[in-house]
This record gives sequence, C-alpha cells and structure tokens, in this order.
Amino acid sequence: MFLIRRAQSPSVPTDSGLPPVRRRDALLVADLQDIPFWRRASPALLAVVVVALADLLTGKDRYLAPLMTVVPVIAALTLRPGELLAVCVLGLAAVFGLSHYDEVDNINDARFLYGAMVSYVVLSLFSAWVARIRMRRAAVFAAVSSVAEAAQRALLRLPGPVVGPLRLAVRYVSAADASKIGGDLYSVLETPHGTRVAVGDVRGKGLGAVQTAAIVLGAFREAAYDEPGLRGVAERIEASVERHVPDGEFTTALFAEFRAPGEMELLQYGHVPPIRVDAEGRAHVLDAPEPWVPLGLGRLATGEPSSWGQEFGAEDVLVLCTDGVIEARHRRSGEFYPLAERVGPLVRGAARSAGELEAAVGRVYADLLAHTGGELRDDALLLLITRTD
Repeated sequence: MFLIRRAQSPSVPTDSGLPPVRRRDALLVADLQDIPFWRRASPALLAVVVVALADLLTGKDRYLAPLMTVVPVIAALTLRPGELLAVCVLGLAAVFGLSHYDEVDNINDARFLYGAMVSYVVLSLFSAWVARIRMRRAAVFAAVSSVAEAAQRALLRLPGPVVGPLRLAVRYVSAADASKIGGDLYSVLETPHGTRVAVGDVRGKGLGAVQTAAIVLGAFREAAYDEPGLRGVAERIEASVERHVPDGEFTTALFAEFRAPGEMELLQYGHVPPIRVDAEGRAHVLDAPEPWVPLGLGRLATGEPSSWGQEFGAEDVLVLCTDGVIEARHRRSGEFYPLAERVGPLVRGAARSAGELEAAVGRVYADLLAHTGGELRDDALLLLITRTD
C-alpha cells in the first residue's frame, strides 16, 4: 500500500510519475470510493429492509431475523471497515426489533436470539476484516494503474494542444485490460525541417506491442530532427525496427510533414489512409499513389517508398486514426465503423478554434462508441489536426 505524504504538493509528481492527487483518485476509482456513501451502502441497507419486511409480512410464527447475516456480507463488497460496522449496527438493531416482534426475547426462546446475535456479530467482524483486505488489494491495483499511466506518459510524451503551426485534439484508448497503454502510437514534433507527425499501429497488444511502440517512437524522435527529408526519417525508423523488433512483427505507420502554409507531405507505410475534411464538411480520403508495406517488412518488398503532396488549407481538418477505429464493429450487425462517411459533418468547422476541435474529436469518439455499443475491442487512436496560421 502506498502512502500520500501531506507535505508534498499535489502538483509535484511522485516516484510513479504522477501527482499524489492522481494516485489517490486512482485508488478511489479502483475501490469504488469515488461513489457517494449512500450509493455504496444502498445494497446492504436494502438487504436490511427486505429481511425486515419478509419477517413482518410472514407473521409472528416465522422468525426470519437470522437472515440479517447477509447484511455484513453484502456490505463487505463496497464499504470501508468503519462504514461497514456502522451499517451492521443498524442491522443488529433490526434483529433486536424483529426478535421483540416475534416474541423470541423471552426467557424460554432467548437461545434463538443469542444464537442470531452471536452469528451476526462474528460475521460482521469477519466482514470488516475482508473489507480491509479488499481495500489493500485495491490500493495495489491503483498503484499499478498509476505506474501504467506514468509509463504511457513517458512513452508517448503527449504533445500539447498546439505544436508549431498545428492545433491538435486526440482520443487514445487501449484494449489491454486495466491498462492505459497499448500498441497505438503518435508523436508531433516541431523540427528544423518543419512540423512532423507520426501515427502508427503495432501488430498485437500488451507489453510486446508497447515495447515495439517505444522503439518506433524513439527512432522517430531522433530522426525527425536529423533527417532533412521525410523518407530519410522513415528509413531510420525502418532500420531500428529491423534491428530491435523480432522477425514477423510489423508496424503500420503514417508520416506527415508541414512546412509551407496550405500544403503537406505524406508518407504511408501500410497504414489507414488519412482523411481531409474541407470547410464544407466534405471528407476526402487521401490514398497513397504508391502504397508501401508496414515498417519491419521493407526487406520483403522491391523498390522504394515515395511520399506525395496534398493541399491542407486553414479551414481543413486532417483526420488520422488507427485500425481500431475503422475496424470497430457494429454492436448488432457487425459492420465496420464507416469513418469516411460519418466524419465530415462531425468535424465540420472544427478549424475555427481549439475548443471547436476538441468538441469535434469528442463527437467522433462518441459516435464510434455508439456504433460499437460502448466498448472497443482493439487499441484505438483518433487524432484531428488543423492549422493555426
């Protein structure tokens, strides 16, 4: 269990790379403690009411007060030890009341009352201990989640909302259980050769995909500053992937470079084609004239990859994504998400301001979740880009 030191400023990162407030919030979410007490206590309180009503409605010839032992068991699932004991005291009072109503508190039937009370108290104490164990395990889980989030921040080095002449809005979701990191990657860098963007999708999920993503991002961050051309950047990344990634593993990638206003250069390595949405909300899928194989498979292909230019005006929105978006299946029909058909109206006018752009990426993501029924089964990255100049 980790401790949060009071003397530490909430804005100062801890050893996990996250501020104490973020770590505390992770613990609250992991153990449902971010939910109000009355909602967490409602199942146990409902059990008290149900048992009491059952006893009263069946009359005095049925003694159902011993069923109150379900209360501490239910309370152990959601309440803290102190809260659990408080609710259990209420249940114990109900046992006394029902015993008086059923007239089992006289000298002849007191053994039933004593047995019910002893069982109830013992089970309450045991449930409080179980609740404490549950909270300790939740603390460990929260610590692991905090480290995972810190790892993602260290790996992705998330760019700000504005990089050079570009304005950004992003949604990133990992399909890995209880994790915020996955095989999708992106980076936006302001370099001496222009503002450069990389978006990629590593084959697979989990830790192996994260390791490959780290290799690709590390190579991009070095090459983007050193290489004068976009092809040179991609070749450096390809070389790193061939050296450090196991055979058979590959990464689809899309590279973009923004130098002069009104235009951009694109280079595609087997990745999802970008979409440009113009001021009228029309979506233009930017297919590569000569598609190339993903990173890691270059030695199997003949020839060389080539980049191509595209217009990119001040009112345009560039939509970049990974397979997790366009291959998300409909909750009933199983059809893929038709991003190119639906993105136009959703992001129209998003180039006007940072707020509009953030709202637009939120609309696309909400539409994607509505399509799938609220759950994504693969890593998904959605990145919107507009110009500020």
